[in-house]
Amino acid sequence: MEYVLGFVISVFIGLTGVGAGSMTTPLLILLLGMPTSQAVGTALIFGASVKIITTPFYWKRRQIDLKALGYLLATGLPGVLVGSLMLSGIKSDWITAFVGLTIMSISAFNLFRFAPSEGVDRKPWLAIVGLPIGLEVGFSSAGAGALGSLCLMNLTTLAPAAIVGTDLTFGLVLNLVGGGIRAAAGDLDWPILVKLLIGGTVGAIVGSLLAQKLPSKKLKVILCIALVGLGGNLAWKGVSTAMGW
Repeated sequence: MEYVLGFVISVFIGLTGVGAGSMTTPLLILLLGMPTSQAVGTALIFGASVKIITTPFYWKRRQIDLKALGYLLATGLPGVLVGSLMLSGIKSDWITAFVGLTIMSISAFNLFRFAPSEGVDRKPWLAIVGLPIGLEVGFSSAGAGALGSLCLMNLTTLAPAAIVGTDLTFGLVLNLVGGGIRAAAGDLDWPILVKLLIGGTVGAIVGSLLAQKLPSKKLKVILCIALVGLGGNLAWKGVSTAMGW
């Protein structure tokens, strides 16, 4: 099961830049019964590992905008530090509910995203949105892919491939920092992580190679619809458990 999950998630990450936290965390909780804080930590390290494999493909094709990346990281890094530390002080069931609600909201919002800007480059504004994205990644492992690509699309004039490449690099750095904090706190399931990575390594390469051939926008819509349902299920699980229903 873990091998297949790793492969499928990694293919979507390579194709769309979305899925590292949004897919991994809820699937680990719902399918494998993993505690929420441990699922977040495992998802962060898994996402970082997959992005280490996929990102060089975009670097090689010069599809990463360093200026946009710099603005995002300037505030995103402090955000992920704070978000990761916040995770330790809240009851597990409510964390599960919040993670599910976050994933559902981000995915729904991404479905109704605005059209990309035409001829207007507002890259400095990325520094404003980097902080809340970092907070979300540190707390729930979700947000870098869906929100990052959304902001890049609306605040820059980058080509779609450059949006994915820049967003993957941004997510890679946040995942490494947030995952490192969660690993230090003991929130990491190493046996499951290894199995995810075995399948994920193959999936990441496949996804990156297919990125030039398949319609990533249509795939992203399908993925977002699935994540709305997945996030809603997770939110309900957390609330019902916390309330004793």
